[in-house]
Amino acid sequence: MLDADKHYQNMNGKLVSSLESVTRARLVTAANDTSIIEVAKLLSGTQISLVVICNRHGVMAGVITKTNIVRRIGYCGGNACMTPAEEVMTREVSYCKPSDSLPEVLSKMESGGFVHLPVIDENMVPVGVVNARDALKAMLGEEKYEESLLRKYVMGVGYQ
Repeated sequence: MLDADKHYQNMNGKLVSSLESVTRARLVTAANDTSIIEVAKLLSGTQISLVVICNRHGVMAGVITKTNIVRRIGYCGGNACMTPAEEVMTREVSYCKPSDSLPEVLSKMESGGFVHLPVIDENMVPVGVVNARDALKAMLGEEKYEESLLRKYVMGVGYQ
């Protein structure tokens, strides 16, 4: 196998689970009967633009983004902002699993036009939210480290 192939294989081997602490910190969930006003408050208090909506068993039922909220609030009048999340959420959700590779996840994000993807376990329970910037940073960080090792070796410093 060529060195370039090994390098690509190593990059491909980086999994979503390697970002667990970051993805877990980005996870914000709400029950499907939570009002959209409450979901809006959750979104305003985070650095992400996605709240995972769960059913009473904790299973992902959909997602609400800032865009969903802005569109709905444009129609709010009277009690309309008390609408439950399940009436506003996106039900057909693209997601990933901890065992998915970062390049696959980034490809899914690019094709769907997403910046965030929920990370779900084998029971469809949310365990995190992966952000495209975090995934790219992890992949580029690994690449820069490998480049540094190669540079030191070539320059006669050797591996450390």
